[in-house]
This record gives sequence, C-alpha cells and structure tokens, in this order.
Amino acid sequence: MPDPRELVLELYLRFAQELADAAGEAIRPWFRVSPERMGLERKGDGSPVTKADRAAETIIREMIADRYPTHGVLGEEYGAEAADSEYVWAIDPIDGTGAFISGLPTFGTLIGLLRDGSPVLGVLDQPISGERWCGVSEPGVMRRSTHNARVIHSHPRTSLANSTAFATTPDMFQGDAVHAWRRLAGAVERVRYGADCYAYGLLALGQIEIVCEADLKPWDYLALAPIVEGAGGKMTDWTGAQLTLQSGDQVLAACSQELHATALRCLQSPAGNAPATR
Repeated sequence: MPDPRELVLELYLRFAQELADAAGEAIRPWFRVSPERMGLERKGDGSPVTKADRAAETIIREMIADRYPTHGVLGEEYGAEAADSEYVWAIDPIDGTGAFISGLPTFGTLIGLLRDGSPVLGVLDQPISGERWCGVSEPGVMRRSTHNARVIHSHPRTSLANSTAFATTPDMFQGDAVHAWRRLAGAVERVRYGADCYAYGLLALGQIEIVCEADLKPWDYLALAPIVEGAGGKMTDWTGAQLTLQSGDQVLAACSQELHATALRCLQSPAGNAPATR
C-alpha cells in the first residue's frame, strides 16, 4: 500500500509544476527586451529586479493562497508570510536576474516546499529552454530527481582531481570563505563561473561534479537540495549540516556522497593543509 506521505508529496509536486508553468508565462514576454522595457530597478541591497521577477512571484503567491491558504511563503521579492507554518513554499521567481537581464538562458525559477523547516521537494524551471528539474528527497519516504520527466542520477565520481566545480562568481566569497574556496578550486580539474541555479541542474544530470557557493539567501538553495539529493548527490552547508530554513549563506553540492565528503574536508582544512584529492 502506498505511503500516504508519498501521495501527499506527489500532489504537492504536481502543484509546484503548475506554479512553474504560470511563472514561465509571466517571465517569457520580458526576456531579451531592453532594460527600460523590463522595468529594471535596483533594490535596497543593490541587487537588480525587473517586472518579470515581480510578476512571476505575484502569480505564484496568488496560486498558493488560493490552493493552500494555510501554507506559508518565503519569496525573494515580497518576503515571508506565515513562515512558521508546517508547510512553507520557498520561491525565487528568477534566480540569476543578472543573466536574465543580459539575455542569457541560465537563470531559473526556483520553487521549493519545506516541511517543518526542511526542504522535501523542489523544482528548477528554465522557461526559455523548456528544461525542468524536479526533485523529491525526504528521509524514509523516497528520493528521486527528474529532468523533463526522465529519471536522472548524478555521476558517482569520487575524485576532486578530475572534477569540475561551479560558482556563480568568485566575488561571492568573502573573508575566510575566500581561502576555503581557493583551496577547493585549486584541487579540482577545472572551475567555471556564471551559471547561477542552472549549475545545480547540470550537477544532477551528471555533467559536472561540484557547486560551491556563498552569500546566498534561503530561496537561492532550498528548492535545489531535493533535486541534487534526489539524483543521488549530496547538498549541505559548509559544516556538513542539512539545509533548512535556518541555514546560513554557504552551500556545497556534489554529485556523490564520497565526493561531497572530500570537498567538505577541503573547504574545512586549515590553510596550507589541503587534503588528498583522490
């Protein structure tokens, strides 16, 4: 007999994809138009926002309020509502607004669902390429990740020496995090920048092996953890702790448990004492 929790998660996952469909409809008309037409502005923290960001988050919030009025919402553009609810949706309508403004299809809509503060499912939608990753990862229930309805598993690589590591920008690492990132970057075969959330989708597909980032907000990563872990990888903060609504701003994702452990040791190693990479 099916686990009732699995049936509930399936229901919520279908709804999350409805949210992604609606967000995509709101975003696509603004892609590759001039900054003036898309209403480009700077928020108080200096980050960019457009009409597309606001329109997509607005429709997502309206749909959640209509379907699940007891659920909370945490979104980049409009903050938190009922964030102490059992179920909370973590929303980033356009993760990678800089890429969106530049006409690069590496941004994505992130939709995650938390239960008691921990992520249990996530959707990464790229509304221009038509790619969509969906992940479910709840202990004792099920773990899986799909890309356009195809079950995927990240590559079980265990060596840093032949791995590719992604980060959105080297500027996201400050203070001690700079040295930690440099140790990891120096241990892998290649480093690439600039893919925003799309890098996590590539990791789930097995195209790359590591994503390491800092200076993030909860809506930047909570939807991604179930996708990475559902594909057989591991995603935590830099202490190795499970990501939750209370996590900090640093995350590490790897395509396998073993590679994650090795990369984590590299990040945590005292300066000048990087661990073996094989």
